[in-house]
Amino acid sequence: MVDEFRRRVGFDDFVWLLTDPATEVGSDPLADVGSVFAVLPRLIELKYSTTVNRWTLLDVSVAGLLAATGGRPELSAVWRELLSDHGVTDVASVVFRDRFGCWAFLDLWRRGATFDEGELSVLAAEADAVTAGIRRCARQSFAASATGPAATSRSGPGVLVLSSDLSVRAQTEDSERFLRALVPPDGAARAVPAGAYNVAAQLRASERGIDPHPPHARVRLPEGAWLRFRAARIGDDIAVTIEPATSSDRCDLIARSSGLTSRETELLQRVAAGGDTRALARQMHLSEHTVQDHLKAIFAKTGASSRRDLLVRVVGT
Repeated sequence: MVDEFRRRVGFDDFVWLLTDPATEVGSDPLADVGSVFAVLPRLIELKYSTTVNRWTLLDVSVAGLLAATGGRPELSAVWRELLSDHGVTDVASVVFRDRFGCWAFLDLWRRGATFDEGELSVLAAEADAVTAGIRRCARQSFAASATGPAATSRSGPGVLVLSSDLSVRAQTEDSERFLRALVPPDGAARAVPAGAYNVAAQLRASERGIDPHPPHARVRLPEGAWLRFRAARIGDDIAVTIEPATSSDRCDLIARSSGLTSRETELLQRVAAGGDTRALARQMHLSEHTVQDHLKAIFAKTGASSRRDLLVRVVGT
């Protein structure tokens, strides 16, 4: 999709960040930002700290920086304090959202040029289809995780301690292993804790009243397992924990990515907790026949072939 957007619209650099659909906090990045990579923590902190075209606040799928600010990009902290120094003149921001959550956002950067209305319209026309594709990939990841090794094979939880400017002060060996599994670095270089930066930046944003979402995010490992990142204050520093996602986390992600109804989601949670059809019917005040109908709908939407297959996707082993 990056190549397709480049062909149809054109840009110099980009940041495409998958987000946790519930908390809308960044989890898994894909980016090509040139020299700005050297100050990645600062870029992330500024992105979370400004309200101009913040993905959580946009009520449209696409917005241009110059268009949104009336030609005054300095109203955006991320442009004023960082991007302007790197020659960026305009940014097209795309949010990928549907009724099940926010799945990603994309920033396209241009140097020496602006995005016109026609180009922004091209991006807007593709937003719904790309959103559906991202959600479909999230759903399919649970089928892959059913046969792959689980994150619990790592001892965890990992802990990173970050300063207020998101510099790494300390980290456990388990956190390093988790980060290397997420984005393997080249050679002996330290793994870049992009997921930790994002939840820490969200913590700072929530403390400053910029955005109320909790500083949590769930992210998928390449092997198919899911992790949870959480940020919390320890004095002046920020502690980020990294640990395997719980079955409750996985239930929520499966339900959102599969487009389950509220009733189907409740049944999925109860199936994960155990119990046969008769017990489930009694707990939900439904007939056994209705429970079976709901289960068939869940199987069809999730791609699970049986109740056992569904349980494997929820538990992750």
